[in-house]
Order: sequence, then structure tokens, then C-alpha cells
Amino acid sequence: WGGGAEVFDFYIAAKNAICALQGLNMLSTPPISARQIDAVITWVDGSDPAHKAKRLHHLGCAHEDLHENGTNPHRWACGDELGFCLRSIENNAPWIGKIYIITDAQTPDLSGFSKTLRAKIKIVDHKQIFAGYEHVLPTFNSLAIESMMWRIEGLAEHFIYFNDDVFLTAPLKQSDVFSGAHPVLRGKWVNNSDLGTKPEHGEDPALFHHFMQRNGAMLAGFDAERIFASAHVVHPLRVSVFAALFARFEAEFLTNISHRFRHISQFQPQSLHNGACLQAGQFTYAKDADHLHIRTGVVDDLALGEVRGLLRKALAPQIKFLCINDLSQIEAAIPEARNWIEAAIAPLRRAA
Repeated sequence: WGGGAEVFDFYIAAKNAICALQGLNMLSTPPISARQIDAVITWVDGSDPAHKAKRLHHLGCAHEDLHENGTNPHRWACGDELGFCLRSIENNAPWIGKIYIITDAQTPDLSGFSKTLRAKIKIVDHKQIFAGYEHVLPTFNSLAIESMMWRIEGLAEHFIYFNDDVFLTAPLKQSDVFSGAHPVLRGKWVNNSDLGTKPEHGEDPALFHHFMQRNGAMLAGFDAERIFASAHVVHPLRVSVFAALFARFEAEFLTNISHRFRHISQFQPQSLHNGACLQAGQFTYAKDADHLHIRTGVVDDLALGEVRGLLRKALAPQIKFLCINDLSQIEAAIPEARNWIEAAIAPLRRAA
């Protein structure tokens, strides 16, 4: 623990005390229609023999050069991130309506979750959201899946998109993600005009995310000199915005879903969506820095004490979103990492 169980207990107590002082009380959250705001989570169990065999087959017969960012096995690793994600929603955003989990011919084990949570969950197969475009299946590409997730049957107009490695770590209010009808955006404006000016840029896995965000923003009409780069958090999205964008940029969407594995030419659909909202003036900026991102490779670049410091930071009451890109990598270096995550997503403890 880098200080023992007493230090861990201290951080838990401190988080609860500060939350209480700040008046973070889930009971004060305004009532919400069960269908007003939904959640969408993309999930895969890459260790499933059928999925692994299918994936390896298509890796072996790919007709294009494959990017390391799109073929790294950690992209399909399953370390119970979904469990953390779902429990964090139940603990910190009980007002969310339906929770749609998008999968590829798989069904996660939900037996350990509460009856209330299980009643909200709907499993959505790739075949549903790719209806009419089944020729691109199977796909192992999150960008392709994100391009079509808005087509879930019955999905609410306003929904929140989670990668399964994003967790809620404090009570979340509707106004944290939507201001009226408008999405609340988290991120920063960046200059990406130098991106791609060197041949090695396109081969660098660490830069891939910047390429796909830039491509989405530029499709929305922004210049590379001024791109809004979204943080690694949940994404508040609207079905009608995606439907309009699909109608306007159908050819680009069809190209985006044609790649079975991530390709450097693709755009991030959330970036396009956010860019459209920014262009229309239909957005709000988040006021506070309320998110924490623990990226892949952090255990190689930082001392373990610093990584433990990041895990401890997730317990701070101002942090509402935690993204851990490679939990297995973190856990291999810090075996107690899961305990910190469980503490971070736990519901606020209140005095009796």
C-alpha cells in the first residue's frame, strides 16, 4: 500500500468527510424519468475462445497494413473492468435509465449484481447496431462500433457512452453530463497542426488517439490548429445529432466501419459529435477538473510510488471519473490496485 492499511483507511475517511462537507448527497439528486438518460457501454471478452479464434483469423487475412494501436492484445483484455463500471453507475448515478452493453455474440456474467441493476441492463449484439451493414462484421474496431452505437433500438435521445475502463468515482448529477439538452464537454483546445508532419507520427501508438480526434473534429469543420480534444471520460451524446451526421457524412461513416481493426485514417465519432455541437453552439464546458486518466504504460514511465499516488488521487472527492486503460498492467505492478478502485467507486458513506 505504500504506507499500510492505516493509510488506505485514512484516505477513505478523508474522502467521505470532505464529500459530506461539500454536501455531495445522492438523495438530493432531482428525480429523473427512467428513460430520459441512458448509458451505453462497449465490452468484449478477448479471452473467449470463439472470439479469439475469430479475431486471429481476421488478423491473419487482413488486406491492409494494421496499426499497432489496433492490434495490441490489451485492447480486448477483460479484467473485470465492466464490473467496476457497472457498480460505479449503480453507486454514483442511480438515476440512469437503461444500460446497454454492446457485445459481439457474448453475454457477460451479471449474476453478481443487484436485481435492481440487472433489470436496467440490456445486451445488444453487433448485428443489431450494424443491421443493413452486416458485411463489415465481424469487427474488432471500437471506432467502427462507436460509429453505429446510436442505432440501438429504444436508446434514449440523451445517453452517456462509457468505455468499460471508465468508472464513476463520486456522486454524479444529470447536470454533470447534460446542461438542459446540451452535452457538458470535458477536454481542452489543442493545436494539432504538427501532427503527421513526420512519417513516424503515424506509426506511434501513443499518437493514434490524437489522429482520430483530429480527424473527427476536422470533419466537423475545425482546422487542425484548433481542435477540441476530449478527456478520457464518459461522453454525453445525442441520438438525433448522430442521425443527422450520418445522413450528412454517410460515405465517411461507411468508410469508418469498413475497417475491422483500427486504422490511422479513421475518425473518432464522439469527436465529430462534439465538433458538431461546438459549431452549433449547443454545448457547455465542464467547470472543474473532475477526471483522472491512468494511461497504458504508466507503470513503465513512473515510479510505483507515483502510480500509487494516482490511485490515491482517485479517492479525492472532486474526482468523478476515473479511466484506467490497462488494469491488468497496473495490477501486475501493484497487486492491491483493485482495492483502491473498489474504494473509489464505492457509494458515499454517511453517518447513521
